[in-house]
Amino acid sequence: MKDIDRREFLKRMGVGTAVAGAVIASGCDSRKNVVTGDTTPSGPIPKDSMTYRVNPSTGDKVSLLGYGCMRWPTLPEDDQTLDQEMINRLVDTAIEHGVNYFDTSPAYCRGKSEGATGIALSRHPRESYFIATKLSNFAPSTWSREASIAMYRNSLKELRTDYIDYMLLHGVGMGDDGMETLRARYIDNGILDFLMKEREAGRIRNLGFSYHGDIKVFDYLLSRHDEFKWDFVQIQMNYLDWHHAREINPRNTDASYLYAELEKRGIPAVIMEPLLGGRLSKVHDHVVARLKQREPERSVASWAFRYAGTPEGVLCVLSGMTYMEHLEDNLRSYCPLKPLTREEIEYLYDTADIMVQFPTIPCNDCKYCMPCPYGLDIPGVLLHYNKCVNQGNVPENAQAENYREARRAFLVGYDRSVPRLRQADHCIGCNKCVAHCPQNINIPGEMARIDRFVEHLKRGTL
Repeated sequence: MKDIDRREFLKRMGVGTAVAGAVIASGCDSRKNVVTGDTTPSGPIPKDSMTYRVNPSTGDKVSLLGYGCMRWPTLPEDDQTLDQEMINRLVDTAIEHGVNYFDTSPAYCRGKSEGATGIALSRHPRESYFIATKLSNFAPSTWSREASIAMYRNSLKELRTDYIDYMLLHGVGMGDDGMETLRARYIDNGILDFLMKEREAGRIRNLGFSYHGDIKVFDYLLSRHDEFKWDFVQIQMNYLDWHHAREINPRNTDASYLYAELEKRGIPAVIMEPLLGGRLSKVHDHVVARLKQREPERSVASWAFRYAGTPEGVLCVLSGMTYMEHLEDNLRSYCPLKPLTREEIEYLYDTADIMVQFPTIPCNDCKYCMPCPYGLDIPGVLLHYNKCVNQGNVPENAQAENYREARRAFLVGYDRSVPRLRQADHCIGCNKCVAHCPQNINIPGEMARIDRFVEHLKRGTL
């Protein structure tokens, strides 16, 4: 990553030092921030203004905002137990405002997402929503035909339905041997043929795949589109990954290529990670000021959601909305969608060009790496580091202008965010997490790097 100093950064961002200083001084609470303002505007949200897109395969009229069920809320007193009452309220509010696409998986929420989603949705007429789930047979023990079919049938049971609207092969291309894994999980065992027959029988209405990682797998599956007849494909797309995904991580692929390949084949795109796990809503304070100068009444996150929903080939944009304010803010972006202009899109690309120079770690908080066999809170460690990067609390050396303040903010915040027995120094480098990371992060390497940084801060030896 190239480094730029603060003065040059402000100059390139088009943000005056007085404005940027106000952002930094006012802290992180958006509701008290004199520059960012309240991220959730007041006033009622229209209940009849949702933007819809039509799936050419089945004619489904799909809400542009889809509910990602990876991050359902948990009980305050027990973060292992899902808060079913709150999940029901979130689903009810979403459906009331026109959301009809709900995306889950046997792997989400430690295996509990499908059950909780099924309970919440079954309280509504079946024809009022579309269920998307996945064959999440990541572990080799689930690659057999029998185990994979059992997982599929259990999804039907958990979701309280006798058909799946949108079925996906989950996370194809992940790991070091993407093609070999694809064949073992779905092709050599006959599971893809089985799913296609389920589609013919009507128990699956649309068949697709979600892609991460190895571009050979993506290209291979699309090259056989005439045979497989993909009804949709789920890709990671946002204004940072459009041109910079490969720059951030050489094993990833720019979203511009992925979307173009789908568009020229007429395959609808379902978009995941429009916010990069929240990273595009928790941006550097100067980026917040830049976006707020342009649209003072809109949240930072709304820029990313409007961007993801603007291309006509996008069928649905997924968001993992844990809290009601997340849902309400996203509803404002899509009820109805105000597409970005060409000039606004270029403005975001200019913003991305500068954002990519900050050395954040591309963790999307998906928790696929969890649980760690040695008890680490891997996402917690990485997200704290990223937060401090965005807040300017990762000093390069002891001569940095804000060294004392940044040192204290990083160390105090680290102990508050991550229990000491779950911090980076407990990583033994077993590498079990690496194969599960959709962003292809070298997690043990990052843990070692952050641990060294923390030790230097504690000793004052930077």
